[in-house]
Amino acid sequence: MVRPFSCIERIQAELIDVIEEKQKTTDKQAEGFIKDLKNEIIQLEKRISELKQNSRSEDDLHLLQNFTSINTPPPTKDWTMVNVHQSSHVDTVRTAVSQLEKTLSEEMEKLCDVDLRMIKRYAVNATLDPDTAHPCLILSDDGKQVYTGNIRKNLPDNKERFSRCVCVLGKQGFSLGRFYYEVQVKRKTEWTLGVVRESINRKGSITVNPKNGYWTIALRNGNEYEACADLPVLLPVIEKVQTVGVFVDYEEGLVSFYDVEARVHLYSFTGCSFTDKLYPLFSPCLNNGGRNSAPLIISPVNMDADLGGDGGNMSPPSSKRLTTI
Repeated sequence: MVRPFSCIERIQAELIDVIEEKQKTTDKQAEGFIKDLKNEIIQLEKRISELKQNSRSEDDLHLLQNFTSINTPPPTKDWTMVNVHQSSHVDTVRTAVSQLEKTLSEEMEKLCDVDLRMIKRYAVNATLDPDTAHPCLILSDDGKQVYTGNIRKNLPDNKERFSRCVCVLGKQGFSLGRFYYEVQVKRKTEWTLGVVRESINRKGSITVNPKNGYWTIALRNGNEYEACADLPVLLPVIEKVQTVGVFVDYEEGLVSFYDVEARVHLYSFTGCSFTDKLYPLFSPCLNNGGRNSAPLIISPVNMDADLGGDGGNMSPPSSKRLTTI
């Protein structure tokens, strides 16, 4: 297993060595300046003493004979131009921190890459369950894609179906072991993905958090990623996520999310207590007048190093804003 913190400790030790060496050089330089300055002070004090002695002399001839030598000041350095550059330490620290961030990023990417390759072994063939789909959702025939349409279909209001939240569950549930699946979220401005317990409330307004049986992350406003914890957690995502990987370890109480293309771990719910069967949750959210009309696509899991997969191409029709939910 890759240990990024050993790299951090090594770079930290190297940084301390560099700073200490530069400090020794700076101290030695400062000591040299102090020595030169003391010598100049001694010479100046000596010249002042000579001037005082000559000023008290009544022998004009002696004064004239010594005037030339005492009139010229002893050589001195222009100390206004001398500076002990402590800023070199700042530059050293800045460079080292930049290198540390780069190394940490590279090591965490390697760690995540190893993690992803391991958990991809638990990939499952997830499909959508039309009996749970909100009446405004449009599902593909193969059960791999979903987007939000314009019209609320007249469907049976069975207990499994979401009545207000535009969500659909996976058809397969899991009550033990580990499972993993990937969802393409390209061209979308909002979505919610994760897993839920079988006994969740599916009617009316729903607060999405672990207390209510939802372990999910979401995209809002095109670039705001958050983990839907009991208190929402903003995720520091730099580049727009194209494919989300979802991994669950039922016995360990773990739900983890990954940016598949970037090989970045996004967030993990840990220490969860699962008792019900768990189902994948997919919400393409409202289509916002067509701005968020792209589908969520359950992608085939690529087991190679080149991670990802487009899962096909399903283009929803142009749409107007939803009038009913």
